[in-house]
This record gives sequence, structure tokens and C-alpha cells, in this order.
Amino acid sequence: MQAIEYFEVECTEKAGGENYKQIANDVLLDHNLLRVVHKIHIYIDPKVPIFVAVGILKKVTTIVKVGDIANVNPLEGKITLSISDETYLSQMLKVFWDRFGKDHVEQPDRFTVILYNVPATAAEIEEIQIADPSQSLYKDLVYAMKCICPEGFRVRSEDFGKEKFSFVASEDTLTDASLGLVNEKFALMGETP
Repeated sequence: MQAIEYFEVECTEKAGGENYKQIANDVLLDHNLLRVVHKIHIYIDPKVPIFVAVGILKKVTTIVKVGDIANVNPLEGKITLSISDETYLSQMLKVFWDRFGKDHVEQPDRFTVILYNVPATAAEIEEIQIADPSQSLYKDLVYAMKCICPEGFRVRSEDFGKEKFSFVASEDTLTDASLGLVNEKFALMGETP
């Protein structure tokens, strides 16, 4: 797994900063986000109180198609799929049920799916889109930032795009000055917001 190019936790309390760096690392690792975060800078000042996290994202993988997770083998009246990656199996089954109906889809074991009398060729089945990993990425990032920021910091401002994100949280109302920290922290990474 590739490491994050830039990973900094800035805190007004040295021991607190070290603890938050470990917390942030563990949360990003637990949520499998190290593969998508290129740079991250976290700033915490418990006296203000303020928590700011800004980051740059790596390019997210493309759409997942049936052919990416299964070998598609046509036979008379049926198409047998041998599953090589179970990660998106449930999404694939839902797509098949919606498209062909449950009566035409059978799963005899966890590595096999059989489609009966469906109006599609094996090549068309391979091209069916079953998942878009980028859709859950932003939800996962928001959840991870909520886990990292101090408990009680319920007032938040979140901005997540395709390449960058910022997350600001506090116990108090967010001011222009606190939101201005986003630009400052991006600049420390050599980036613009």
C-alpha cells in the first residue's frame, strides 16, 4: 500500500498532536482511505476550539464492470459467471435482479452466478456497470473526519470535490477566520484550495 506523500498533524499541544497523528493514521487505514488520499494536513487547537483537515485526493479508480470481477461463460440457455472478486458481488446481483428479474438469476455458491434466458450476450454482460467507487469515497471521507475530530465538535463545514477536500469543525460557531484556516493549510501543502 502506498504511503501518503504529505501527512502532517499540527496541534498547539505537542503530545496531543502526536496522539491525533496516530488516530488519523489508524482511522484512514481502518477505512481503507490511504489508497485515495495523496496529501493531508490536520490542524487542531483545543483552546479556540477548532479542527481543520484539508487534503488532496489521488485519482479514484474507474467504474467496476461485471468483466472486472467475473469470468463470463455462455452455454446453451444460460450464462455462468465465475466470481474472482467478491467485493462487488452484492451490487452485481442487485443490478442483475433489477435488469433481468430474480427468476433469471441463480447463485448456487459464493463463487458462481448463473443467468438463465437473459436478453444479453456474454460480451454485453461483461460490460454491465455494477459499481462506482467514487460515489462512496466522499461519504467515507466525511465519516473518517468525524471519527478523527474531537468529540463534541458538532458545528461543521465540509467541502469535498473530485481532487480536494476540507473539513472544519468546532464546538462554537464557525467564523470567517476559522474558515480562512482552510486556505492557510492548503498553502502549507503547496496547494491552493
